[in-house]
Amino acid sequence: MAKANRKQVLNRLQSTARAARTALANRLLAHGFYAGQDQVMLALAAEDGQTPGKLAERMAVRPPTITKTINRLQTQGFLEKRASSEDQRQAHVFLTETGRAAIKAIEKSVRKTEKQLMKGLDKKDQKALARLLSRIEANLGEEIVDTVDSEIDEPLIVEPDAADADVSAQAK
Repeated sequence: MAKANRKQVLNRLQSTARAARTALANRLLAHGFYAGQDQVMLALAAEDGQTPGKLAERMAVRPPTITKTINRLQTQGFLEKRASSEDQRQAHVFLTETGRAAIKAIEKSVRKTEKQLMKGLDKKDQKALARLLSRIEANLGEEIVDTVDSEIDEPLIVEPDAADADVSAQAK
């Protein structure tokens, strides 16, 4: 694949991610949530009482970002902070009753957005897309050990090893 096609893939991936975030943000806004707040709410629905540091780590954001989001959600009445019983310097974040009730609206918004973005894709294509996106995410998470300038001009598509053969077969 030529360099121009590589840029096209990255541009399409970025454009698609932006469109998906915008569609979800519009749905969430109808329920009083802003971009990113849904992730904090869902993380707490999965494990209530996390520290801001743990939430920041799980969401791969900086602590000041999570603190600002927590404070906004607390002002909106969705969360409350409580001092740790073990360490008074540490706070834990909990969903309020209002916050727990809002989880259903967030989950419904996510489902509707997923349904919209998967429209026209059969189950086989949806599974293949999920596998390919997982692979891309894993690739981006890998540390680049030895990058050579000549590799930049090599094809984007690489022959899969035996472990990846099922992903390639599913994608076809």
